[in-house]
Formats: sequence, C-alpha cells, structure tokens
Amino acid sequence: MVRFGPGRGNGPQGLPGISVTGRRAGTFCLLLIAALCVQATRVQVFEAKDLDHNSANQRLTVERYAQPRGNILVGADPVTGSAPTGGRYAYKRTYTDGPTYAAVTGFASQAYGNTQLEGIEDDLLTGTDSRLAGWAVWDAVARRQNPGGDVYTTLDRAAQEAAVRGLAAQTGAVAAIEPATGRILALASTPSYDPGSFAGSTSADQAAWNRLQTDTGRPMLNRALRQTYPPGSAFKVVTAAAALTAGVVTDINAPTTAPFPYVMPGTTTPLVNDTTACDRPGQSLDTAMVLSCNSVLGYLGVRTGLDAMVAMAGNFGFNDARLDMPVRPARSNVDTRMNESQLALSSIGQFDTAATPLVMAMVAAGVANNGTVMRPQLVDKLTKGDGTAVQLMKPSVYKRAMTPEVAAQVQRLMTDVVDNGTGRNARIPGAVVGGKTGTAEHGVDNSGTPYAWFIAWARPAGPDKVPPVAVAVVIADSDATDVTGGGLAAPIARSVMQAVLAR
Repeated sequence: MVRFGPGRGNGPQGLPGISVTGRRAGTFCLLLIAALCVQATRVQVFEAKDLDHNSANQRLTVERYAQPRGNILVGADPVTGSAPTGGRYAYKRTYTDGPTYAAVTGFASQAYGNTQLEGIEDDLLTGTDSRLAGWAVWDAVARRQNPGGDVYTTLDRAAQEAAVRGLAAQTGAVAAIEPATGRILALASTPSYDPGSFAGSTSADQAAWNRLQTDTGRPMLNRALRQTYPPGSAFKVVTAAAALTAGVVTDINAPTTAPFPYVMPGTTTPLVNDTTACDRPGQSLDTAMVLSCNSVLGYLGVRTGLDAMVAMAGNFGFNDARLDMPVRPARSNVDTRMNESQLALSSIGQFDTAATPLVMAMVAAGVANNGTVMRPQLVDKLTKGDGTAVQLMKPSVYKRAMTPEVAAQVQRLMTDVVDNGTGRNARIPGAVVGGKTGTAEHGVDNSGTPYAWFIAWARPAGPDKVPPVAVAVVIADSDATDVTGGGLAAPIARSVMQAVLAR
C-alpha cells in the first residue's frame, strides 16, 4: 500500500490538496480579475462621456464626419450641404451662399469647430441628438449613428438678400423682426465671409482661416448679434416711451417745459442740438422727435428718472445677458447707476448706452406690436432627416413694454419722423412707415466716423394692423460723405421692409 507522507495535503476523499502557495496565487488572480472588472466598469460607464469627448480621442470626430451633416434651411431651401472628401473625415460642410447667411449659420469646420446655429444645433445636425433615435436603447448599445436632422430658420430669403445687398461694401449690420411673433426675418453682417472656405482640414482650409483671422475688416465678427454700438438718437424712441409711460408727457403735440439752452445738471455744459430749429424752449415731444432735438429728449429723460428709464430699456432687451434666440447675442447696456448729467446723455443714446442691432430691432418691433415685445426667434422647427418634426417653436411674450395707448402715441411720433423729418428716405409708396434716425459719435473727442442708425417698422396702408416687419440698421464705417442715419441707414431699412411687404 502506498502512503502519502505528511504535508502532502490529501483531503478526506484522498484527493491531492492545494498548497498554501497555490491558494495564495489563486486568491491573487481572483483579486486581479475583480480589479480589472472594477476598472473596466469605471472606464466604460463612469468615464465614458469624458473619454468620448477627450480631445485626444478622434473616434467621435471621425464618426461626426462619417455621414452627410443635416441641413439649415431658409424657407424650404437648404443653404448648407455636405460633400465627400475622400479622406479620413468622409464628409465636410458646404454652403450654397455662405457670405449671405454666415451671420445665421455660423460655420462647421473639421479643424476649427462650429458656431451660431451650426454650434447650437450640432447634436441634431450630426445625428447624435437622442430625439432622432428610433429605439434609443438599442442605438446606444449598437452605437448606431442616426442620419442628421434639419434646422428650419425663420428667415425671409428676400429680406435677407435685400439686407446684404443694401449693406454692400459698408461695415454694418441689419436685424429684421416680425413684430407679432418675434420671428427674425433677416440677420446680416458685413463684411462677411465664406464658412465653406475652411470647412475641411487641408492646408488650403488652414490658409483660408489664417487670412480671415488677420483681416483688419474683421469679417468673422457678427455685428448683428455680437457687437454693440452707441445707438445715438435712435434710442430716443425708448426715452419717449418712458416719458409717456411715466406721465412726464401726456400730449405729444403740447409744449413741454424743456428749456433752451438745457445745461446738464451739475455741469456748465449745455446739451447741443444738430439743427438750430431745435434751439428754442418748450418744443413739443412730436417736434423734438421729428427734428431729433437732443436738448428736449435729454431733459425729458432726466425728468422721467433713472429707474423708469432703465426699466423701459430693460423691457426691450437691454441689460439682459441671456437673451437666447437660441444663439446668445452680446449684452446691450444701459447703466443702472448714473448722475443726472450722465442720464441726460444716455437718454439720447450716448454716454455708456450701447446696443446690438437685434435689440434695437426689438425696440421698433415692440412699438409696432402695440407695446408688447415678443421674444426673438431664429429657429422655426427642428426635424429628422425625413421631415418628421422633432420640435416646433412657438412665439412667446418677452415683455409688455407699454400700454397700447402709449404705443399708439410713439407710433405717431415715428410716422411723423418719416413723413416730415429726418427719416424721409424710408418712405414706401402705399405703406405706413414709422422710424427714427440716429447718428452716434464715438472715439477720442468724438473723432471717429459716426455710427449711422435707423430703426423702423412698416405696414400696408389701410386697416390699422400690426406691421409685418420691424428693422434696425447700423452703418459702422462707410466711404459716403453723408454719414447720417437718414442718409445711409434709412434706404437699407426701406429695401428690407419693401421685400417683406411684397409678400
């Protein structure tokens, strides 16, 4: 009989046992397996999102351009497209008329990212938005890429083209709004650029990008949304609305108590006018608006008071840093702390008062819509590639700036400006047009070329309905000799409004 000696570890069934060393090795292997499971879970579950979006991870970028991108449309027509590259990134973005719509579309570049609607709606356009999935759970497990969705804008093609054509080679911007809904009909900025010129990742794309970055004309600056300018006398519409709302003025045709000269409080400096026709005391609000009298509107702004002036400006979008539509514009500013002399200057659109063309279009639109300011809206709907709606946008009220009675008085002031005053160049045969010019000084000792503004609204003559269009135009630089709102900006506003009225 064979006997096993001590230490051989046979068990009660006579099977060979496992040594202490073996047991330790087995335990260590089990611990390693458990650690690997924990690590795999951490990486695949808890860190998956961070790793997916890590700049060193090219998989998502390759997937992003592995199929055609969804389109951005104006009306029923796409203003974007996709083209095969034959390279690692299979498709790149194309634009049918890039410079005309760049202020709206922004750009989508393989090398430089994306902006504007291309950036805000990137998930939808690339097909990664969960709302595009047929069966979200299976798509996530299979990592299946859905076709890109489409973004339908609120733009009116004729109005947009009229805006770009009117601006031509000048430096400036146009924003046009449908007052009753807040739908943005035109959004243009010049000089512009072709976002398709650097949509790829080749050396030619890099060269195009570098040229744009060093261009002193700053063509990639969106002047309609991202640049603020002192609005000058165009801001007097806000001052008039505030004075009427506060009861400082009750009759636009009655003499005011405005003195001449009007010496700004706490100073020895009179507020000067651009025309001697303003140089007499007691001018009515209507006359002061028609002639654009600084002394009268500065005086009325001080009489109205800082709080009421700031509140009225806020009703139109000033001081709102989150005015998303869905793209976020720069914050338009009216100081909330000013002495009375500064308030006088602010009331005529100077001092630190500054606005984007979008917000000044909201001023005109709010007046036109009987005192109700609608939230600006650039996107009409989002759809799947087959046209199925993912989201429909609805108009919403932003602020009720003034009563319909006050709005009617401000409308009358603005129509008188066009019929009898500085806004004559905005007249449209067969239409009722209200507007206000503005020429804003800037630079050291006001040495810069003035900014020329015009804000307006228009409706067909006949029954008194809400005008279908309101517009703001600013010219920041021009070779013209007549650098005034009436001379430079009003004709552009007229052409945009005519394009909408022609519908």
